[in-house]
Amino acid sequence: MIVAFIDEHKHRWGIEPICRVLSENTEVKIAPGTYYAFIGREPSARARRDAVLKEHIMRIHSHPRMRVYGIREIHAQLVREGHEVARCTIGRLCRELGVRGTVRGKWPRTTKPAPETDRPGDLVERDLTATAPNQLWVADLTYVRTQSGWVYVAFVLDVGAPPWTKSSGESLA
Repeated sequence: MIVAFIDEHKHRWGIEPICRVLSENTEVKIAPGTYYAFIGREPSARARRDAVLKEHIMRIHSHPRMRVYGIREIHAQLVREGHEVARCTIGRLCRELGVRGTVRGKWPRTTKPAPETDRPGDLVERDLTATAPNQLWVADLTYVRTQSGWVYVAFVLDVGAPPWTKSSGESLA
């Protein structure tokens, strides 16, 4: 993060002045030599292996039949292909890549009120009749599963308005 900051601003102020200001005014102590050593250093063995594994994970995840795979399935697929890798490593790399499997059978948890709280009363006592528009309005909130997740939908209806009228109450006929 510090190296990225220095890289972003080194053309404006220079590396040495940025390191000096950071060391004097913050808890971040970095010498210019440390920055240059980090930039010139080869990636570690773990970083190189992570890069290869990330390519394999994205290859598996981009396959049409395997887009639903989660960490366990991706790990099993890599083991079947002959890669010796720990499942926790696959979990870490999947989180970094933002790869998630499809969750099946899970329903969203809706609000569960405490027993001591009052619930809204039925003000019309289930009598859903109205003789004219704008006398009785009802509302409901529900959720619908879509391909990208759960969508919450709210409905507000005027019971007295015929379904073929405009929102202003003016008849279409």
